[in-house]
Amino acid sequence: MAACPARWSRLLAPRYWPTWTGLGVLRLLSLLPYPLLLGIGAGLGAVLRRLPVRFVRIARRNIELCLPELDPAARAALLRRHFASLGMAVIEMALAWWCPPPRLERMSEVQGLEHLQEALARGRGAILLTAHFTTLEIGGRILSVRTPIDVLYRPTKNEALAYVLGRCRSRDGGHSIPYDDVRGMIAALKNNEVVWYAPDQSYRKKGAEMVPMFGIPAATNTSTSRIARMTGAAVLPYFVERLPGRRGYRAVIHPPLENFPSECPKSDAERFHHLIEARVRAVPDQYLWIHRRFKGLSADYPNYYGRQPALQP
Repeated sequence: MAACPARWSRLLAPRYWPTWTGLGVLRLLSLLPYPLLLGIGAGLGAVLRRLPVRFVRIARRNIELCLPELDPAARAALLRRHFASLGMAVIEMALAWWCPPPRLERMSEVQGLEHLQEALARGRGAILLTAHFTTLEIGGRILSVRTPIDVLYRPTKNEALAYVLGRCRSRDGGHSIPYDDVRGMIAALKNNEVVWYAPDQSYRKKGAEMVPMFGIPAATNTSTSRIARMTGAAVLPYFVERLPGRRGYRAVIHPPLENFPSECPKSDAERFHHLIEARVRAVPDQYLWIHRRFKGLSADYPNYYGRQPALQP
């Protein structure tokens, strides 16, 4: 992915100097001991939580909606832990992009790799179905150092960042596929490749359905079923958790979903939501609560994210 001189003249333009500075800091951080890295991340998260930014309010609201059984003190404690986890996720980008494979393998374990190998032996590709937890970026790299995977991603308008991401995400043999490139995803699966797919965020384009998540209707992408039906690819849930005590990561590839896809894509999506809910309850601080998951498809649905009182630190 060498950049031509004309492209480098754009990449090194003054408007990208802050980007290169930030990337340089992350690159240096990747050299630090792992426990220290997470400590820095937790501190960063504590700072973020105290800033007057709307995603603090969004995270608090999502926790209220999804985990109503928690009392106010428990919700506040979860919010604090979540922002520590969020700060760790920012710092973990350094590991995801620059950590040498042997080091990453030492700090992580992958269970169920045999399920993926058996799925690929069928010759129809495999969809690793995952969700937006704070371990999303590091979770992709943990697996890619063990087997090539194609990652669906949302392109960035920042050309310097896009260049670095492209190099880092393809170094282990996989490919990057734009999140809306359905043809590219289908082609990869028909080529018997592994596609890492996280369709759990709010989706309000053609084919969206309101599918309950934590009992609340959520605008949902139901294309997983259609893609699996078109390609015959196995669909395997894949989740990663950050282990307590800063001991690294555990990634689990579950067996292929049985009777998937069904005749009802909406039911399939709800089935996936139940899997997410179970993982959220297992590691609630590691879910990405700052996303406005319950934006409705139309004005017929409640505005769950109306202005809320500011959260006290």
